[in-house]
Amino acid sequence: MSLFGALDTAISGLTAQSASFGNISDNIANSQTTGFKRVDTSFLDYLTTSTATNNEPGSVVATPQYLNNVQGTITQTSNPLALAISGQGFFTVSQADTSGSGTTFSPQPFYTRDGNFQLNAAGYLVNDSGGYLNGWAVQPNGQVDTTTLQPIQVSQQVYAPVATSTMTLAANLPPGGSVNGAGAQVPITSNVSVYDAQGQSHQLTLAFTSAGAGSNNWTVAVTDDKGNTIGTGTLSFGAGGTLASVTQGGVTQSTAGQQGTLTLNTVYPVSGGGTQTIALDLGSIGGTNGLTQFAGSSYTLGGISQNGVAPGQFSSISMQSNGDVVVNYDNGQARTIAQVPVTTFPAPDALQRQNNANFTATIDSGAGTAQAAGNNGAGTLVTSALEQSNVDIASEFSQLIIAQQAYSANAKTVTTADTMMQATLSMIQ
Repeated sequence: MSLFGALDTAISGLTAQSASFGNISDNIANSQTTGFKRVDTSFLDYLTTSTATNNEPGSVVATPQYLNNVQGTITQTSNPLALAISGQGFFTVSQADTSGSGTTFSPQPFYTRDGNFQLNAAGYLVNDSGGYLNGWAVQPNGQVDTTTLQPIQVSQQVYAPVATSTMTLAANLPPGGSVNGAGAQVPITSNVSVYDAQGQSHQLTLAFTSAGAGSNNWTVAVTDDKGNTIGTGTLSFGAGGTLASVTQGGVTQSTAGQQGTLTLNTVYPVSGGGTQTIALDLGSIGGTNGLTQFAGSSYTLGGISQNGVAPGQFSSISMQSNGDVVVNYDNGQARTIAQVPVTTFPAPDALQRQNNANFTATIDSGAGTAQAAGNNGAGTLVTSALEQSNVDIASEFSQLIIAQQAYSANAKTVTTADTMMQATLSMIQ
């Protein structure tokens, strides 16, 4: 056995344990870094000569063992825009290119588990390390454009008003109508607010008057807040109390299953001139989903609604567990502007580590596939939550002790080899 070989082997042991110690220190230092993935150490031995009669000392090499695929603890946070991935996958983020004017982005995609996102001054969702969250745009019709990933920017424009075009009424009219002290029929009324094309609110009054006791016929008149009558009609009910027909302008709707509607022609201006038309849905003919005339002595309103919307100012933004990014407005409306996908890799442990708990794809990791959260093996999203580092301090301390003892043993081998060399040299002097 060569003393020089033993010395070289011991020095390789010192080098390997130093590398292990470096990985341990990196893990401990980042034990509180959001989304950090620890690095363990594997040791490989290299042989010089090893036969049945002779074995020469070789060496040992330390190699990093990446654990990008190991889940960290998910904890709740007060940040409503924070996201954590439970399971496999990464957020795709972009880095801003500061070389030009305005906000431009590097074409290199990065991947991270750091989901501590906030809105910056330009309306982008950015995490602690300056990564701009990428997502799929959602079209106005609600369709998700999965062909392009791009940084999500939240617009704080107003929510445009929507003019009322339909109203729906569900109510029960008492048989015989409503009479006053003199025995005369008086109208039964309901009020509803509608919106014009500019988002102004107007109150309409629906007045139902019975033809009298023993009759199943009613008249309905709709007036606006200026006293204009904008629609009238005649209603009849069958013996069972369901709506039998709706007549307006000489046209009768009486086919079973047909929606009984009353057309209201308002005086509110609409884009391009003209008047605003509203269709008042009174329920289906022969059905119980709208107006009925069942037993009872008083008018019972089941519900009245309309599809108009007042203009709204930006109020807040919220994240949904399916990845939807939703903008909320002070008029009670909400609009989905983007969806956050989860990007998975065939071999996530082979990703290249970068600064700020980011990763980039490599040939060994394979190309990333962006897919909706929870689909095809992609992890699910947890809102108002963050994934902590997957470092286990107790385990790191144990590894630290092992590395220290192994380093000391290799150092002892070096000093022993040196002593033996000194003894050999003294023999030949």
